[in-house]
Amino acid sequence: MTVRTRFAPSPTGYLHIGGVRTALFAWLYARHHGGDFILRIEDTDRDRSSKESVQAILDGIAWLGLNVDEGPIFQSKRFDRYDQVMGQLLAEQKAYHCYCSREELDRVREEQRQQGLKPRYNRRCRDAVASKRSEESSVIRFRNPLEGSVFFEDQVRGTVTISNDELDDLIIARADGTPTYNFTNVVDDIDMRITHVIRGDDHVNNTPRQINIFEALGTAPPSYAHVPMIVGIDGQRLSKRHGAVSVLQYRDDGFLPEALRNYLVRLGWSHGDQEIFSLDEMIQKFDISNVNRSSSAFDSDKLRWLNQHYIKNADTTRLTLMVGQRLHGHGVELQDGPPLPAVLDSLRERVHTVEELAEKSHYFFRDFDAYEESAAKKHLRPVAASMLEDLLGRLRLITDWRADVIHDAINDTAKIHGAKLGKIAQPLRVAVSGTAATPPIDETVALVGRVKTLERIERALRYISERASASA
Repeated sequence: MTVRTRFAPSPTGYLHIGGVRTALFAWLYARHHGGDFILRIEDTDRDRSSKESVQAILDGIAWLGLNVDEGPIFQSKRFDRYDQVMGQLLAEQKAYHCYCSREELDRVREEQRQQGLKPRYNRRCRDAVASKRSEESSVIRFRNPLEGSVFFEDQVRGTVTISNDELDDLIIARADGTPTYNFTNVVDDIDMRITHVIRGDDHVNNTPRQINIFEALGTAPPSYAHVPMIVGIDGQRLSKRHGAVSVLQYRDDGFLPEALRNYLVRLGWSHGDQEIFSLDEMIQKFDISNVNRSSSAFDSDKLRWLNQHYIKNADTTRLTLMVGQRLHGHGVELQDGPPLPAVLDSLRERVHTVEELAEKSHYFFRDFDAYEESAAKKHLRPVAASMLEDLLGRLRLITDWRADVIHDAINDTAKIHGAKLGKIAQPLRVAVSGTAATPPIDETVALVGRVKTLERIERALRYISERASASA
């Protein structure tokens, strides 16, 4: 048997973290077993589905590197097939037309509540004589078994058993003829020969209903694995304040796809104490039976830590292209600055995202408008002026502009003034970068370049002088 899994999102919004993790688990399970991964777009809700959401799903899956073997397959193009199967169920009396109005249904449910009963459809039309009302005003309901139980072995939750008397005769076609989720889901899984369904545990209640439809159509259901939901670090339902944004927002914010993949695979799944997984390792070691039964908390700090790890180890050519594109978008021109790969190598261990890497590169290529206020207040003071003036003179004499030569000039200046290295390094750092945090100062100055460095020290000295005059 060839393992066939699927990811079946509805294009009614962005592709969120929970959906991406489900897709990743389904993809890994298929790849681990040498099977197929199918992408199905469940777009029967015409009012809420949009082309933009479809494109966001396709872009997100592609960005994460989850290559698809079949699809995307759109439910909206399969209505003829749904009508055919619907007709089969009606002809075999496994489904029936229901003409009850909304008002009638509401009245029945209210009576049931008053009697302390679980509100449900009372099956009034199940065995009724054909109504004279037009079928255009009817929905179609599945004739759920009245006795027995549905049970299945969930690969995550274990044995699940639901009594049929707990299940309603669910609507499988609305009054306008549009098929509903539970029905289309079953027809698609049959036609696409899906062997394993991996999805969020919010679908557990749908599974027994779907299994009954499978059996009514004479087909064995697939194997199910319901993955616990992702929650925020506070244990509450995941929301935007926890980082539940579009997967493409993570791309735009400067996260690498391999970092997000690695983070998501560890959200509820583990292989010993291992934290860092290559894609090949994920495929080799992933087993759905090792998914935890409890919910997993989304931790933005851990994701940033992982992203930092992957940035540190990223291919320089690839990183250069990514940052170069971002700098171009920021309006930063690179032709008058140092080699971008050298800048990235100096900065990559100090950042958590590619966007942060691009932003921290700015001062190497263009002058900054203002100093970081707290840094200037602390380090660009009159006490530093004499050391900066002395260092400026020494730097002007350097013709071989290398980090080791620059280091000697900075170190000699500190010694002559009887100061620790930081007393000159920090004012110099603010002078050449505008901030108090840079790579090693000799390396930073070497990359900024001789002309820019001298100009920026002169500017810092003017700044110190003007501030002193203003406060006098």
